[in-house]
Amino acid sequence: MSYLVLARKYRPRTFSEMVGQPHVVQALENALTSQRLHHAYLFTGTRGVGKTTVSRILAKSLNCQGADGQGGITAQPCGVCAACQDIDAGRFVDYTELDAASNRGVEEVQSLLEQAVYKPVQGRFKVFMIDEVHMLTNHAFNAMLKTLEEPPEYLKFVLATTDPQKVPVTVLSRCLQFNLRPMAPETVMEHLAQVLAQESIAADRQTLRLIAQGARGSMRDALSLTDQAIAFTGGQLDAQAVAQMLGTVDRAHVFGLIAALAQGDGADVLQRVEALRTEGLSAANTLEDMAQVLQRMAVCQVVPGASENDADPYAAQIAELAGQLPADETQLLYSLCLHGRQEIGLAPDEYSGLTMVLLRLLAFKSPEAGLAEKKSPQLTSSPAKDIAPAAPVAPAAPAAPAAPAVGVGVGAG
Repeated sequence: MSYLVLARKYRPRTFSEMVGQPHVVQALENALTSQRLHHAYLFTGTRGVGKTTVSRILAKSLNCQGADGQGGITAQPCGVCAACQDIDAGRFVDYTELDAASNRGVEEVQSLLEQAVYKPVQGRFKVFMIDEVHMLTNHAFNAMLKTLEEPPEYLKFVLATTDPQKVPVTVLSRCLQFNLRPMAPETVMEHLAQVLAQESIAADRQTLRLIAQGARGSMRDALSLTDQAIAFTGGQLDAQAVAQMLGTVDRAHVFGLIAALAQGDGADVLQRVEALRTEGLSAANTLEDMAQVLQRMAVCQVVPGASENDADPYAAQIAELAGQLPADETQLLYSLCLHGRQEIGLAPDEYSGLTMVLLRLLAFKSPEAGLAEKKSPQLTSSPAKDIAPAAPVAPAAPAAPAAPAVGVGVGAG
């Protein structure tokens, strides 16, 4: 039997198995329980957060026949009836998935809509799921507007997209929209721990934290990275090997760079950049990790007790670094790291770009001091000579009366 990747093996098959989307699950379960079903749903969100999974579970809920064959619409599909099993296997004739990224023209949409006139063959409802719907052409969107607004009672539309801004307003107004949020790292870590326990593979929290951070909110990416880590380490997951696989910059490098910047030690900064280049570590990742540490430092400076209950093993070192930099310099370094990441791609090579960003951090580390020095120049060391008081000024003489004008006569009476 061929190996099934973790993302497919542990794909949720019921709403109760969904992770990280309680607001969507609650809304759909309530709608199914009360039979208040809309004819079109739009699921938005980044990749790997469950849009297609929710669509399939919704299709099973609408068409579930129950374990005894007498079931109806339900928020808890049985998973054992023919409809549930066929949808899970991808062979249910009344559930159609269309990938709009590769079938984006009006011809493909019209071909799909031609099936709408026929009633369901196996189930209660036909369900048309259009993935990456924002990739459809304008003509394709226009072709589906009428059917999307007033479909037959046995037809449900499910649309999914990672970019809802590109979906026409005329389509958005015809759908119930649900935004699936990126997963929090703690949610990803908890789910990965359960998956690895079922796979009988041990992993500590630091290893799970690295994978969760690398997934950037996507559960599918987290499971794919876990598959990769298992292959890379031979099934013996440890933080150092996973960090090497992900290209994560060791925290020792990050802490050392920030400490060198705090001390204004340019030579140490250059040596550490050379060490990063020798080890082949990413310059962009270095700035990203520095920004993360600086953000934590800023929190420690503004709210000193915020990290006391933090499970991060580096919390003590971050708090120590926070005491070495003034709060305003921490904010400045954080801003320069964020802007520096955008400049890495413009540099001749990434390490020269990283060097320039770090040297700029040194140059701008204390702008207030330089400004004060310019505004308050030092006086010369030569003593000033005493200046004698000026002599009193004599008062001016009173002005003489003006003489009468010449040639002006006074007439006699």
